[in-house]
Amino acid sequence: MTKTTLPKAKILIQKGKKQYFEDLGREVSIVKESRLYISDFSRDFSTKYGTIKKADLKKTGTVKSSQDKEFRIFDASFIDVYRRIKRAPQIIPLKDIGYILGQTGVGSDSIVVEGGSGSGALALMLARCCKKVYSYEVEPEHLAIAKENAKTLGFRNIVFKNKSMYDSISEKDVDLVCMDLPAPWEALNSASKAMKQGGFIVSYSPTIVQTSDFVNAMREMPDFVHLKTVEVIEREWEVDKRKVRPKSKTTIHSGFITLGRKI
Repeated sequence: MTKTTLPKAKILIQKGKKQYFEDLGREVSIVKESRLYISDFSRDFSTKYGTIKKADLKKTGTVKSSQDKEFRIFDASFIDVYRRIKRAPQIIPLKDIGYILGQTGVGSDSIVVEGGSGSGALALMLARCCKKVYSYEVEPEHLAIAKENAKTLGFRNIVFKNKSMYDSISEKDVDLVCMDLPAPWEALNSASKAMKQGGFIVSYSPTIVQTSDFVNAMREMPDFVHLKTVEVIEREWEVDKRKVRPKSKTTIHSGFITLGRKI
């Protein structure tokens, strides 16, 4: 795993609290659980339950606000900072990124090429696991945001290129090519020349039409085999004592993931 230098930040959590009211015949939340991100330690931090002194923000463990409310405070981890990266285009969600990492098995010796940097979300996660990531992006505005996010998280093993993957890929013996492109099938020739035998290719598309065109184009190439196309569905559940049920607001679809391999 690649080491990064994270910005100084803290996570402040106040656990929720419920109280039973006889006249209502049920429990009611009297304190709503809150999770706060702190990056400015030069002044006191205000919350709806009072102010926490700046001296206390440097602590780890338990602190109290001016209203005598108790909070837990600890150093922010990589995922806490990652969740706050700047966004321009829609990013690939963690459930899909996790699937890509798990299915391709990339690791500390892997070289990865990404097409479509976007806000850099996938590149950051790939760089967290891999030796080197080369990220291609044609939109200068998107590229600037992706570079800023990589700098914020302290990554030095990502090379961003203002270049189209449709034209060519400069790298060779690549372990994985990931594409989040409008027409990923147009980058298959470039990917084939860059990938090593046995390497993986992944396309992420929001529509099944794009996915179908990519799979059919890949099947026509003699040096690629289509492994599978999946949709990763995540359903969050509400667990509150004996009340256990799926949350009513759940995002099911995000995108289709197609995996292939160079043979």
